[in-house]
Amino acid sequence: MFVNRLIEDCPPLDQNSAYCNFLQCGHFAETSAAAIYENHLIGFVSGYIQPDRPDTLFIWQVAVHKKSRGVGLSTSMLLDIVSRNSKKVSFIETTITRDNEASWNTFRSLARLLSTNLAAEKWIDRESHFKGMHDSEYLVRIGPYKYNKKQIEEKIMEKYEKK
Repeated sequence: MFVNRLIEDCPPLDQNSAYCNFLQCGHFAETSAAAIYENHLIGFVSGYIQPDRPDTLFIWQVAVHKKSRGVGLSTSMLLDIVSRNSKKVSFIETTITRDNEASWNTFRSLARLLSTNLAAEKWIDRESHFKGMHDSEYLVRIGPYKYNKKQIEEKIMEKYEKK
């Protein structure tokens, strides 16, 4: 239920069922991350390895509580997931609506930290796929990158030493 409450507090994120979030936390624990501060869930990232492309990590959702934004928490959680999957993953994908600047900034930052490219193209169209009920989603692809777990952990440390 904690993930559901966090996502409810992070509009415009799409809310999933408690069951879905439970599965994300359990079945996809290796490709998800949670940030807890003083016994409160302040951040959550869910993702999974694409079944037909085992070198690609798809990030489903990134949620950071409004009181914890602006300090790079989402990028740190993403780097944590990437470091845990560094032996098998060399691409990251997600979808972002055009006006979600926070997400664009997070994934641009991630691409810079991984010293690689970010490409984006319209993937799910507002009218033809969502019948006007949801904004178009752009498929964002980062990679390829070639860092091992230790190198990614060093990047995390560098990021925080600069602050």
